[in-house]
Amino acid sequence: MAELITSKKLDKKSESSGFILERTAKRLKQFFQQQLTAADTGITIDQWVVLQVLDRQEGLSQLEIARETYKDAPTITRIIDLLCRKGLTQRVTDPADRRRFKIQLTGEGREKIDATLPIIRDARRQAWQGIEDTEIDRLVDVLNDVFNNLSSEEAK
Repeated sequence: MAELITSKKLDKKSESSGFILERTAKRLKQFFQQQLTAADTGITIDQWVVLQVLDRQEGLSQLEIARETYKDAPTITRIIDLLCRKGLTQRVTDPADRRRFKIQLTGEGREKIDATLPIIRDARRQAWQGIEDTEIDRLVDVLNDVFNNLSSEEAK
């Protein structure tokens, strides 16, 4: 059975781990954006995240995309507006509710995903270089545990 962490130890660890997590998340986002810019993809990392969500599950509403990406609705609206202007996505009237729209990738959007994915994969490889697969798996598990701990708190 795992030993419980004393509150003093937890306070000290959570103080530095929270900062490290925030710093690393920001640096990862900056690094991925630099890679997209250097490759002249014409999209931001936030736009990439939305394209990736639509690639996995097309025809989502803006609210569903917001939930999937953990971004607020106004931010998603701006991102989708930009992606539509770039011809990468389109709003299609929802046949079940004509007041709503479903967001779909265009042919150009699919081409953008195909062209951008190798850049993202290379950036991931660079970010994770020298780190064993088992360590990455453990990190993912721990981060998911923290996320789930906080998610279950929201439900209370």
